[in-house]
Amino acid sequence: MAGMMGLRVQQVRDLARRHGWWRTVAMVRRRLSEGPGAHKSRNVFTHYDFVRVEKITLAQGAAREGSLLWFIPDFNIGSGGHQTIFRTIFHLERMGWESSIVIVNPTEHQSAEAARQDICTHFFPLKAKVFVGFDGLPNSEFVIATGWQTAYPVRAIAGGVKKLYFVQDFEPNFYPVGTESVLAENTYRFGFFGITAGDWLARKLRQEYGMQTHPISFGVDHGIYRERPRRGGDVKRVFFYARPPTPRRAFEFGLLVLEAVSRRLPDTEFILAGWDVSDYLIPFPHLSAGVVSPEELADVFSQCDAALILSLTNLSLMPLELMASGCAVVSNRGECVEWLLNDDISLLTEPTLEALADALCHMLEDDSARQALCQRALAFARAQHWEASAEAFRQGLLAARAAAVPLEPAQSR
Repeated sequence: MAGMMGLRVQQVRDLARRHGWWRTVAMVRRRLSEGPGAHKSRNVFTHYDFVRVEKITLAQGAAREGSLLWFIPDFNIGSGGHQTIFRTIFHLERMGWESSIVIVNPTEHQSAEAARQDICTHFFPLKAKVFVGFDGLPNSEFVIATGWQTAYPVRAIAGGVKKLYFVQDFEPNFYPVGTESVLAENTYRFGFFGITAGDWLARKLRQEYGMQTHPISFGVDHGIYRERPRRGGDVKRVFFYARPPTPRRAFEFGLLVLEAVSRRLPDTEFILAGWDVSDYLIPFPHLSAGVVSPEELADVFSQCDAALILSLTNLSLMPLELMASGCAVVSNRGECVEWLLNDDISLLTEPTLEALADALCHMLEDDSARQALCQRALAFARAQHWEASAEAFRQGLLAARAAAVPLEPAQSR
């Protein structure tokens, strides 16, 4: 592995599990471009440079009312969190709000134009101007952090700008106890007004960190996620969201559950999607679809009777998308799940191997119970719209404006 400038195979795998293959490839390419010897010493200060930003000055002049300056981590095509951010910007633009986007600590995009092209081609055709780095940023009524790494530069912005935090998950739990977990947790004490994905996060940040919060819910793209003709006769199929680089989706635990189901119901077919898992030993018949487009994923959903979706922190968008496609959802209990899902529209169990396997087998063996559940879930999913989510976000902006959010208190790094 000399071409990797000293990166061993296991190191590359660890990076990929943590950051995804696209970002890992970018890191390796950057090391190659810097030449031999560039990384004899690990530079902690460069890696965490965003934490040490002391002052960012926006352009002079009055900020236009209704202008938003979004600070985002760099992104890969297909990133779910970025999909929600860009979708929100898209709908807010249609309501008359003006957005600009700042990419913090870029690893994928070395130019603003390349980033903008990827956003418009692979996400949404936004009007927003894109910046890489902190030079020449427009003065704006609101500045919005969208991930813990972006909260530090937002904290460093000088002046009386209103500072918001769009929180989609409890990010300290993404890491083992250590540097990243404590740096992420510190950002909830910066005094920002929080707009959160769901009530669970709103309560948690309010009760544990004293944040002012405003929750929004998820929507469904009904043009993509809908019931489609079923193929393959009476074969029972289970979908599993298989994403090893995202520990909170409990990939390994899910495999144990599926294997238990396959022993009890050996004629069941299993479809895994979300990541390339070809290097894992999976001892039951399955189709590994890997990373697929939303249209392909929606078709897969419609071919399945039940889905196992594990969420150890906040929910993904997938349960609603499965429901809209006519597939029964089996998931674990927990406040991070039950702010949206309940026993009327999903089958929730304690997060144990036996309980989850029993739940999946029940959905596969009791057609009447599964069909009744699916009908209730379909009606619920059809009532969830992204336009309503964007309107809730707009209400959060108005609440932040009325709250006269104070500048954040000084915090130790």
